[in-house]
Amino acid sequence: MDWGQRIDRLRRWARDGERAPHKPLLLLYALASHQAGITQLPYRDVEPALALLLQDYGPPRPTSTAYPFHHLTSDGLWHVHTDTGPGSPGATKTRLLDANATGSLAPDLLAALDTQPTLSRRLARQLLDVNFPASLHADICLDLGLDLDTHLTATIDAAAARRRGASHKLRDLVFTAYEYRCAFCGFDGLLGGRPVGLEAAHVRWWSHGGSDQLDNLICLCAIHHKLLDKGVFGISDDRRIMVSRKFVARSPAGRQHVLDLAGQTMIEPQPGSDLVHASHIRWHATQVFKDEGRTVSAR
Repeated sequence: MDWGQRIDRLRRWARDGERAPHKPLLLLYALASHQAGITQLPYRDVEPALALLLQDYGPPRPTSTAYPFHHLTSDGLWHVHTDTGPGSPGATKTRLLDANATGSLAPDLLAALDTQPTLSRRLARQLLDVNFPASLHADICLDLGLDLDTHLTATIDAAAARRRGASHKLRDLVFTAYEYRCAFCGFDGLLGGRPVGLEAAHVRWWSHGGSDQLDNLICLCAIHHKLLDKGVFGISDDRRIMVSRKFVARSPAGRQHVLDLAGQTMIEPQPGSDLVHASHIRWHATQVFKDEGRTVSAR
C-alpha cells in the first residue's frame, strides 16, 4: 500500500480555488497523536483542538470540525465508531457528541505506522507541503506537538524547493525587482553584502495554484512574510497594506511594525517589473486574510 499516493488522492471540497484544509489538519492531529501513543480519538477531545487549528490555519470563512471527522471516512484513511457500533452518526457536532463518536486512523494505516518508523513523519511532511506554505510548517508542528525527523525534513524540503523553483535565481529576481527591500516596511538588511531576513513571498500559495511568476511574488522581510501567510496582513485592490481587525498588539513595536502599516501603500517593484496580479490579491483576500481590515485612522 502506497500511503503517500492515498494522501495525494485525498478528496477535498473545492470551488474556485477555495481552501479546504479540514481533512489534512485532522490527519496531522491524528499522526501527532499516534506519535504520542494515542490511537483512539474521541470527538469531544478532538473538537476544541481542531477548532483552534482551523481558526489559525483554515480559511477565514466559518467552518466546522464535524465535517472532516465525518467525511474523512470516505477516503479509506479514517474510521469512526460510536457506542452502538462502527460508522459515523453524521456530519454535525451535535450528532457526533451525542453518539460519543470516536475516530481513529484506518487499521491498516495504523499497522503501517507501527512497522515503518519514518512513515508518520513522511506523511506529515507531505500533508504540510501540499496544503500550507513553508512559513507555517514549524508553527503547525509546534501547535500539534508533531515531531519531524531533521534528516528526512531536510531531504523532502530540498525536493519541494526544487519543485517550487525556489532557487537563488528566483529569489534574486524578486529581490532585484523590489531593490532588496521589504515591500511592506522597506527593511533592506545586508550581511557581507548579501540580503539577510528577506524572502520571496507568494501571494497566492504555491500549494493552491500560485505560480512562481513575478506577478505572484513580492519581497518581504521574514516577519511580514509570516504575517501575510497567517492572514494578519492582506493587500487591497489598490495595493495598500491591510491589517486584520482580529490582530491585537499593545507594545510600541507591535504598533510600529504592524498596526501603523494599515493603509500604507506597498513599495512597488522597479519599472519594467510586474505588479502583483489582481487575481492573486483577491485569492489571498478570500482564502487567507482574517476578517476585514482595520479602519485607518487619520494621521
